[in-house]
Amino acid sequence: MLDKKSILNCCLIYLPKLGDRNGHITPVTNSKEIPFDVNRVFYLYDIPGGESRGAHAHYECHQFMVAVSGAFEVLVDDGRSKRQILLNRPDCGLYVPPGIWASEVNFSSGAVCLVLASHVYNEKDYIRDYDEFLNFTSSRV
Repeated sequence: MLDKKSILNCCLIYLPKLGDRNGHITPVTNSKEIPFDVNRVFYLYDIPGGESRGAHAHYECHQFMVAVSGAFEVLVDDGRSKRQILLNRPDCGLYVPPGIWASEVNFSSGAVCLVLASHVYNEKDYIRDYDEFLNFTSSRV
């Protein structure tokens, strides 16, 4: 049986911010600051205004997104409810568990979205069709 995921499982996580007037550093340690071990890191940038990214869910992969520069919003959807979350600081990110449809939208000029993922890229882990996602969510208990 599969767990029923909810947008309530998506949460903002405030990361350590170390430094002073000379600058800051924010460390991220596997399974410490975020609830999984990182096996893949990528970032999105040069997104034209009005464009969106993502628009998919994962069967197994956990993700953690951070606006390391600029701002954007993440629309999360569990097949029943939706909410939009603003990311606009490099010491706070959004945890998105598997089974949640996520779209990154409303990128500011110069925004950079850093994504930490629990799994290496595997096309079979992606749900890219929204109707397929709805069927998947309705089959979970």
